[in-house]
Order: sequence, then C-alpha cells, then structure tokens
Amino acid sequence: MEKLINDFSFGLFFWQLTILVVLIGLMVKFAWKPIMEAITAREEGISNALLAAENAKKDMQNLKADNEKLLAEARAERDTMIKEAREIKDKMIADAKEEAQVQGEKMISQAKASIESEKNAAMAEIKNQVSSLSIEIAEKILKEELTSTEAQSKLVEKMLGEAKLN
Repeated sequence: MEKLINDFSFGLFFWQLTILVVLIGLMVKFAWKPIMEAITAREEGISNALLAAENAKKDMQNLKADNEKLLAEARAERDTMIKEAREIKDKMIADAKEEAQVQGEKMISQAKASIESEKNAAMAEIKNQVSSLSIEIAEKILKEELTSTEAQSKLVEKMLGEAKLN
C-alpha cells in the first residue's frame, strides 16, 4: 500500500478522474434513460400483472360464488323434484289403494247380493219341498184314516163342529 502512495501521480489521477466523469456523463446521457425507462416499464408491468392477478382473483371469487349459488339452486330444484316425485308416488299408491278398496267393496256387495239371491232361491225351494212333503204326508194320513167309513164320519163331524157358521 505504501508503494501506491509513493507512486501517486497527480497527472494520472487527473486524467483518470476526467475519463470517469466523461464516462458517467455518457452513461447518464445514453444509458441511464433507457435503463430507467426499462426499470419503470418493468415496474409498471409488474404492477399491472399484480392488478390483473388481483382482478383474476376477484373474478374467481365471483365465479366461485356464482357456482355455489348455481349448486344451491340445483340442489333446491333436485329436492323439489324428489319431493314432487314422492308426492306423486304417494298419490298413486293412495289412488291404487282406494281403487282396490272400491273394487273389493263392489265384489263384496256383489257376493252378498248373489248369496242373498241364492239364499232366497234355496228358501223357496225348501218351502216348495216342505209344502210338497206336507201334502204327501197329509194325503197319506188322510188315506189311512179315511179308509174306514166310521173314521170318515168322525172327521166330517169334527170339521163341522170346528167350522163357524155366520
């Protein structure tokens, strides 16, 4: 270091300082402005990119909110459709049960009517058979009792006694 201080020359220092000032001047005139413009443009580009990213983030949030809203609407619509389908199913089942009930009651009433008519027919048949049997029994009894003249005269007297004369 001492050698540098001992070998110091003012002329060389002056020319080096002059060259340095000229170089700084040339740099300021020709290079400083383009460098600063490039830095400023880069800063603006970065800030624009940040703004665009922020806007994109807001748009994404809006889209997400819209998607959630659409999903909620779709879920509500799905729930409404399921509810309507259940109501239709329940109504169809109730209608089918009611129709079956009506058909069952109709069949029961037809069966009751059929049974009643068959019962009446059977009762009429029984009455006919009973009356026929009664007549046959009475005929056989009368034939047996009226075979003798004495029995015939007793019957006539009895009937005349029972008959009321006005």
